[in-house]
Amino acid sequence: MSHAAGGARPVASSVNPTVRRRRLGQELRRLRELKGMTAEEVAERLLVSQSKISRLENGRRSISQRGVRDLCGVYEVEDQRIVDSLMQMAKDSRQQGWWHAFGDIPYSVYIGLETDAESLRTYEPQIITGLLQTRPYAEALIQGALPETSVADVEKRVQVRIRRQERISADHNPLRLWVVLDEACLRRTVGSRQVMREQLEHVAEMSQRPHITVQVLPFDVGAHPGINGQYSILEFADTADSSVVYIEGVTSDLYLEKAPDVQKYTVMYEHLRAQALNVEQSRQRIEDVAKEYAR
Repeated sequence: MSHAAGGARPVASSVNPTVRRRRLGQELRRLRELKGMTAEEVAERLLVSQSKISRLENGRRSISQRGVRDLCGVYEVEDQRIVDSLMQMAKDSRQQGWWHAFGDIPYSVYIGLETDAESLRTYEPQIITGLLQTRPYAEALIQGALPETSVADVEKRVQVRIRRQERISADHNPLRLWVVLDEACLRRTVGSRQVMREQLEHVAEMSQRPHITVQVLPFDVGAHPGINGQYSILEFADTADSSVVYIEGVTSDLYLEKAPDVQKYTVMYEHLRAQALNVEQSRQRIEDVAKEYAR
């Protein structure tokens, strides 16, 4: 038995195609490293680009069962059970999640991760985070951020956002959500004053749920670790799935999975939480600003 085959292990599938693809990529990377090959060497053997191998291993691209079989051949995996398990994961990863029914969603990889995450920590410097948005706020936000988007596409994006919120309203195993909102999120009028009042009242109400924590980072904090912009940290129940830092971009998004990167953003988040108002003070600040919009 080859060194690669001896170190591999069958992996159980998840119900989420995005997570399946990610786990498959992790296994393929591990097999390559056990074989002592670089991604460039593998690409040359298979006559494909190095970027394709990297995207496969990062879970950003699906792979056919034949593709998995070819890679297992390169890595000299002799245990057929392992090959069969990986091929099954490839088959499952090509299925579609619920979000595909809405067409082309630019952040579909993120939705797949969020759908399977156990907890989510997010910092928002400008807007109320998507999982806590009301429909009128979401509509006004998308229309303002994407002025050339059609009415139909705005509605599609809103529907996806509302569907995502099922994760925090579920009766069983809801997503553990921790949000740090810059005070600018409360003060930036999106839509109308009535929309903002209702939005902030909704955030205050949701923050009373035991699995949802909301803190406000006040203006008088000054410079802080989140000054460079929004980011989220997703964590998963299965230990086979490493945490992911998600940074949203205009034309492309960034996913950081290396332990040192995740640790750096985790430490930054702890500093943000420490500098923000506590939970009760934050709720009071949100309610006070909501009353200002009501005047």
